Amino acid sequence: MRAVVARVTSASVTVGDEVVGRIDEPGLLVLLGVTTDDTREHAATMARKLHELRVLRDEQSCATADAPLLVVSQFTLYGDTRKGRRPSWTAAARPETAEPLVDAVVAELGARGARVETGRFGAMMAVESVNDGPFTVLVEV
Repeated sequence: MRAVVARVTSASVTVGDEVVGRIDEPGLLVLLGVTTDDTREHAATMARKLHELRVLRDEQSCATADAPLLVVSQFTLYGDTRKGRRPSWTAAARPETAEPLVDAVVAELGARGARVETGRFGAMMAVESVNDGPFTVLVEV
């Protein structure tokens, strides 16, 4: 499981004309990718890491600052561009595997008391964000 995590002052996800997820205060935008061998244990570990990651101002985490997270599924994080000009998607989990694991990360974050917004799995989404810093890290489990 892999996540590109950006510290943001605000972020939103729109599908068509509908805003499906939004945070209007400092928090984290999480672009989350699932690979073929990920498990529910990986999902729980990822949720813990995201919630406790000390990358907000003054080395705060979402857990300590009660900051929101916007989690957006993004299979393209497992695109392999080492050969040729077209990415290979063989490492990305199929939707029937990936969707329950993305949901598990979101559920685990919620169980930890996090305020979580989401995109819509499998939809064409417009993601907007105002990066804070900019500060962006890659988190893998």
